[in-house]
Amino acid sequence: MPRFYVVVDDLSDWSPYYPSQDVITFEDYLGEVGSRAAERVRVVNLCRNYKYLGSAWYCALLAEARGHHAFPSVRTLSDFRSRSLSDIQLDGIDPSLRKLPAGDKKEMKVRIWFGECLRPEFAPLAKNLFERFPCPLMEVSLEFDKHWEIERIRPISLRDLKDSEEQEAFANAFERFSNKLWRKPRAGKRFRYDLAILANPEEDMPPSDKVALKKFIKAGEELGIATELITPRDYMRIPEYDGLFIRETTSVGHHTYRFAKKAEAEGMVVIDDPTSILRCTNKVYLAELLNKQNIPTPQTRILHKSDAPVLAEKLADMEFPLVLKVPDGSFSRGVVKVANRQELEEQGGMLLKSSALLLVQEYMYTEYDWRIGVINNKPLYACRYYMVKNHWQIYKHGADSSVKSGGFDAMPTFEAPRAVVDAALAACKLIGDGFYGVDLKQAGNRVAVIEVNDNPSIDSGVEDQYLGNQLYTSFMEEFLRRLEDRRRK
Repeated sequence: MPRFYVVVDDLSDWSPYYPSQDVITFEDYLGEVGSRAAERVRVVNLCRNYKYLGSAWYCALLAEARGHHAFPSVRTLSDFRSRSLSDIQLDGIDPSLRKLPAGDKKEMKVRIWFGECLRPEFAPLAKNLFERFPCPLMEVSLEFDKHWEIERIRPISLRDLKDSEEQEAFANAFERFSNKLWRKPRAGKRFRYDLAILANPEEDMPPSDKVALKKFIKAGEELGIATELITPRDYMRIPEYDGLFIRETTSVGHHTYRFAKKAEAEGMVVIDDPTSILRCTNKVYLAELLNKQNIPTPQTRILHKSDAPVLAEKLADMEFPLVLKVPDGSFSRGVVKVANRQELEEQGGMLLKSSALLLVQEYMYTEYDWRIGVINNKPLYACRYYMVKNHWQIYKHGADSSVKSGGFDAMPTFEAPRAVVDAALAACKLIGDGFYGVDLKQAGNRVAVIEVNDNPSIDSGVEDQYLGNQLYTSFMEEFLRRLEDRRRK
């Protein structure tokens, strides 16, 4: 389990808060306490002087040299010091500022602790700034001219919180942010590793249901891996763990990608890794990659938005019906079938208004799609997903946001057609050694890869229909192997 230190200049700085042996002085951290610390250490740096060569700066610098995870880091402190670096971090923050109420004042200062603040209307901005400047305590100075603008952002110290309301809010936020600081270890069990599973309780169609998540947790703990569910709010807690398993639908312009990048930068084992997310979540990239490597796919064409007025001419050599796909759709969203030229021009023109590129594929009729689950370039499970009744896809999205799905059956991978499994493995080798779900169609002797999904679905009673709990155990055994390999390096 990771070790925590809260580092202050003087223990009196912590006097308004709950006492803990984990609160130490910078002098103690500088000396023997910090140098003999455990392998994985989280340092919450609450020293007073954040200026260059001040105590907070040296605390962060020393933590980095020792391989500890300092919060804030030297990089964050450098961002505060440099206006040009701050502006880079603040790029794209205007939408949050424009949502703020005008108020009567032309200037305002807002104090933020662990992404929270006292004023509810500033809460979204506080969270946004905390993700850009990971610092326990900071103050943002705002000026109003037609809308609020950030004049300055700086770290502050515990001594700046003189108001009891601020002190109580800080203490509560600190406990929520890092509850492991006060939590006792689980009795009766010793775990070799800590694994975070990122899941979003608010997601409509998550990759794993609640029962499946519990089975992942149980399988991990039986192998000596302490496994905990985290949510998108727990970004700053990532360094507490040895590994990260993402069980939320991924996208590059999304917090799931930031979580993966953060975990990779911390040297953690992460599934799925950011490279896999980058390669799998864009159908244009996949289509080009599979084509260049001669992996069998449906006939495919990539069109640019400038082609919108001449779609029919561009696709004159392809036969209807055709399937149109936006590059980053998931669960059959952003995918339409067109039966003739008129539908092509209407649907294609509409999709190209929201996407610079459009994927066009021949339509291959099959009663079901194959899904081969692969991890570390080895088949893990095989499943057939049947089309929704009177529909051409395995998912049907209704106008009322309802979703229907067809039937399914799972089987041992050795019972799936050899050509299907071989095509799936060949496609995965182009992506990496992560956890992938390859969708394929089989029509007679023809096998075609439709796409490779990172972070594929594993729901209880579906993908585990044949393997049962062994599916979760096999997956966690691969996680354990990677954790052990990392420790030996």
